[in-house]
Amino acid sequence: MLINFTTSMCFYGRPATERVSPAGNHLGLWVIALPVAGGIIVGVMARYGSKAIRGHGIPEAMEKILTDESRIPPLITFLKPLSAAISIGTGGPFGAEGPIIATGGAFGSVCGQTLRTTARERKVLLAAGATAGMTAIFGTPFAAILLAIELLLFEFSPKSFVPVVIACVTGACCHFLFFSTSATFPMPQVAAPDRNAVIAYAVIGILIGLAAVAVTKAVYWIEDVFEKLPIHWMWWPAIGGLAVGVIGYFAPLTLGVGYSNITMALSGTMALSVLASLCLFKFTSWSIALGSGTSGGTLAPLLTIGSSLGCLIGMAVQQWIPEAHVSLPLCALVGMAGLFAGASRALLTAIIFALETTMQENTLLPLIAGCVTSYMISFVFMKGTIMTEKINRRGVVTPESFHPDILQNTMVSEVSILRSDATPVLLFNANESLHNVKLLLITSAYSFNTLLIEDDTHRIVGTLSRAELYNTALSPITAIGQLANSKVYTIYTDNTLQLAVHFLLKTKQDILPVIKRDTKEVSGIISTADILQAYERRTQQDTLRQRNLPGPDEVWKAISRSRDLLMGRS
Repeated sequence: MLINFTTSMCFYGRPATERVSPAGNHLGLWVIALPVAGGIIVGVMARYGSKAIRGHGIPEAMEKILTDESRIPPLITFLKPLSAAISIGTGGPFGAEGPIIATGGAFGSVCGQTLRTTARERKVLLAAGATAGMTAIFGTPFAAILLAIELLLFEFSPKSFVPVVIACVTGACCHFLFFSTSATFPMPQVAAPDRNAVIAYAVIGILIGLAAVAVTKAVYWIEDVFEKLPIHWMWWPAIGGLAVGVIGYFAPLTLGVGYSNITMALSGTMALSVLASLCLFKFTSWSIALGSGTSGGTLAPLLTIGSSLGCLIGMAVQQWIPEAHVSLPLCALVGMAGLFAGASRALLTAIIFALETTMQENTLLPLIAGCVTSYMISFVFMKGTIMTEKINRRGVVTPESFHPDILQNTMVSEVSILRSDATPVLLFNANESLHNVKLLLITSAYSFNTLLIEDDTHRIVGTLSRAELYNTALSPITAIGQLANSKVYTIYTDNTLQLAVHFLLKTKQDILPVIKRDTKEVSGIISTADILQAYERRTQQDTLRQRNLPGPDEVWKAISRSRDLLMGRS
C-alpha cells in the first residue's frame, strides 16, 4: 500500500493505495527527475539511518543467518519498507517482494531477540517472517517454504520447516484476505505438452540458463563499476535513478514493479517489438539501479525479463521448428521460472512458484524440464549466484548442499576403543596409590590427560586429570580414589557421537567411559581423537565416491551399451 501510495502521489498527484502502473503518466521529461529524487532520499536514509537497507534483501538476510546468529537491527524493520516504497514508488524497476522478505525477516529476528531465543530459533523466526511476507504478496505458500529451505534455513528438519509452514499458511490467508484467491499471474489455459514440446522447453531452459549467467555477471560487473566511482556511495542510487528515469522516459513499461508486464507476457499476445524492448530496457534499467546499491527486489525484474525472453524464444521456435508444438504462454512461463532458477539456484522454489502463481497443472512437466536445464547451465558456468555473489565477495561461505550430520548418525560403539587384554591400561583402580599410578603412567602407553577411576566391581567412581595427580600435596601412598572427582559423565554404546562431543566439551576431558546399557559395565573409552578420526574417515569416503563418479566418456559408453542391449545387439 505504501508503494502504491508513493506511486500515485509521484506520478499522478493523487493520494491512493490501489495498485497503479507508472507507465501511464503524463509527466514528460519530469519523469527523469523522479527516480533521481528517490535515489537521493534512499542514499541519505542508508548513510544516516542504516547501510543495511541497500540491496535487494535476500543476500543480506542470508549473511545475518550465516555470520551474526540471525540478529538484524530493529531499525531495519522500519527503514527497509520505507526506503523500498520510496525507491519503487518513484519509478525504481524493482519488485516489492525483496524488501518485504527483508522486512519480514527483520521482524522475525527482532522477535527472536526480544524473546531471548537461541541462534537456531532466531534463524527459524527470521525465515518464518521472510517467507510469510513472500506468501502474502504472491499467495505461494509452498514455494515460500521451499525458498526458506533452499536459501535461508540451510537445513531440512521438522524443528525448522514446521514453524515456517505455519507462517506461510498465515501469509497465504493474508493474501486471500487483502488481495485475491485467483491466480497472481493469470494466463490462458494450456494443454498438456507432447514429447517434442517437452524437449523444446528443455532447450529453451538451456538458453535461459545462459541468460541467467549473463544477467548475474552483468549485475555484479555494474556494481564493480560503481565501486570505482570517486564519489561517496550515498550518491550512487541517484546516479542509478538517472539511468532509470532516462530509460523510463523512452520505455515507460520499465518503471515500477511491473507485475502487469509479467501477466501480459504470459498471455502470449504481446508484439515482438514490445517484448524485445521490455526485455532489453527492463534489464538495463534494473541492473544499473541494483548495481547502484538502492533498495529494491530482484524477483519481479527476473520474472519480467525471463517471461519476455522466453516468449521471444518461443516465437523463434514456432517460426523455425513448428513441429515442436510449443505454446507461447508456456514458453514465457518456462523463461520466467528458468531465469529465476538459473540466477538464484533455487530450483524447486522456481518450479513451484510458477505453478502456484498461474494455477496451471499442465505446466509442471515443461517447468521441470526448463528449470533443470537452466540450473545445470548456471551450475557449470557460474560459481556464485545473484543471491550469494555479494556476500561471497565479503568472505561469507554459503552451503551448496545439505549433508547428514555425521556426528548424529554415528554410534559410540562404532568408534570407541573396546576394553580387552590387548589394549593398554585404560582404567585405574581406586585403591592404587598415587606413587604406583605415576609409575604406571611412565611405563605404559597411556596418552590421555584424563584418568578414569574404577572400583573393584569395575564401576566408574571418578575422574582425575594428570595435572591434579602431579600437583597434589598428598602422600604418595594415598589411594587415588581419595583424590578423584566423584561427578562422572558416562556414555552408552548406543548413544551418538554428537552427545559424546557435548559431554567432552562440558567436562573439558579428552576421554569418556563407554558403558553397556544392559549390564552397566565399562566396555571401553571414547576420546576426542577417536571422534575426529571417525569424522575424517567418513568425509574421505564421501570424497572418494565423488572422485569415482564416471566422467563424460564413461557415461557415453554406458549409454551406448544400454542402447545396444535394448536393440538386441548385445
